[in-house]
Amino acid sequence: MTRTVTRKTPTVRSMMRCAIYTRKSTEEGLEQEFNTLDAQREAGENYIRSQVNEGWEIIPEGYDDGGFTGGNMNRPALQRLMTDIETGKVDCVVVYKVDRLSRSLLDFARLIEVFDRHRVSFVSVTQQFNTASSMGRLVLNVLLSFAQFEREIISERTRDKIAAARRKGKWVGGMPLLGYDIDPRGSKLIVKDDEAARVRTIFNLYLQHQSLIAVIRELDDRGWVNKRWVTKKGVERGGKPFTKTSLHKLMTNITYLGKVRYKDEVHEGEHAAIIEPDLWQRAHAIMQRNSRTGGAAVRNKFGALLKGLLRCVACDSAMTHTHSTKNGKKRYRYYVCCHAQKRGWHNCPSPSIPATEIERFVVDQIRSIGHDPELIRETVARAREQAQPQLSLLEMEQASLERELARWGTEIYDVVAHVGPSDKDSPAVARLADLQDRTRTAERRATEVREQIRAISAGVIDHSEVAAAMAKFDLVWQALTSREQIRVIELLVERVDYDGNRGKVAITFHPDGIQNYDQEFVTTEDVA
Repeated sequence: MTRTVTRKTPTVRSMMRCAIYTRKSTEEGLEQEFNTLDAQREAGENYIRSQVNEGWEIIPEGYDDGGFTGGNMNRPALQRLMTDIETGKVDCVVVYKVDRLSRSLLDFARLIEVFDRHRVSFVSVTQQFNTASSMGRLVLNVLLSFAQFEREIISERTRDKIAAARRKGKWVGGMPLLGYDIDPRGSKLIVKDDEAARVRTIFNLYLQHQSLIAVIRELDDRGWVNKRWVTKKGVERGGKPFTKTSLHKLMTNITYLGKVRYKDEVHEGEHAAIIEPDLWQRAHAIMQRNSRTGGAAVRNKFGALLKGLLRCVACDSAMTHTHSTKNGKKRYRYYVCCHAQKRGWHNCPSPSIPATEIERFVVDQIRSIGHDPELIRETVARAREQAQPQLSLLEMEQASLERELARWGTEIYDVVAHVGPSDKDSPAVARLADLQDRTRTAERRATEVREQIRAISAGVIDHSEVAAAMAKFDLVWQALTSREQIRVIELLVERVDYDGNRGKVAITFHPDGIQNYDQEFVTTEDVA
């Protein structure tokens, strides 16, 4: 009797190459020796080892996205993983939780579509399901919907918290601003006096030059840069030269008015203002004009002496020059309130004033300076008074430069003491070169500041200079062309305020206007 014995052939299990993907939304804690990415990977490795009898094995390459949101697919490790899937290097993707792969239902559907096309399985260690079955897909979509809902709720709460803080005038974070430091006891801005003086100087320089590029050249000559600060990790940031973009951003930052902005809302801030509203408005009036003209000189076809200088007090608005003609021959010139033009003449008590009348009045007031001793004394006192803020700013800058030079000198001494002959390419040598460059620039600027302080102190105009310069006004004025007369008014007059309610005109003169007028016209004109 023959006995047949059937021997079973051992089943050869196919190999399953498993890639572990990990993700964390923020970088907080990633510097730790064992962080959340390590914990996620360890859980994935343990799960794969439990399936070793099924032929599962770990792909050694790590796919770790630290500091990337799950709301989109712009993640370097995820892109590498998708590339490896498409090239056939991966058979299974293992994650700690579904939302580690994605928090977007649409993105997740696209990922699963790619997985299916390349026959790649997907496993969540803490949420058991099988993507090959319809029930598994249903459970997966439900889980992912809740993950997306959670992300949107967190975003809404964050936005609401920021909005509430802004409406209370609180600083809610961001890059530090020139002129302020962040209070270490909490998220609050505190004024840094030397930087605040620089910000005010920048605004005044713009009033003087009326051009961003010209101000940038001046700031480069002074060695001034934007805000420099040190991060919590001890890394120095900022300190770069100004560009048109960064300078425009500084000059349009409403924080300097002591306010905070949230979308289109503006609220009073907890911090102190650096820029006075009047200085802000004057600078922004020039910026708005330059935005229309590209910074080019505004054409003055009809020789309007007060163009850009005259303002309506009642409406706190500029007055623009216009004209009308009678019978196509005789021209009548006027200055009209811009607010009245836009909102209707009934909104302004002084919608227009004859140009010849107001221009003659201003010229007569300038002419009278040379014949009125009391007015001369008042002009001199006003010039000295207006020169004082400039002196104060320069003195504050001088003190700031001296502090910086002392601090950098100490740091240079410390760096030199620790640099050896073999440290040619070390960071310490690079830092030493940077400190020496800063020191040279600061020393050059300190010399310029001392000279400016000396010049302003010695150059404040006195009674005799005012009387001598203005005594020649009539002779000079009659000899000038229309364009040159406009230039004289621009040199002497800072603004003219017309109050239609009371029928009064107030003229504000430039503090150094008579000096500039004397240098540019009187000393160069033959008036003998």
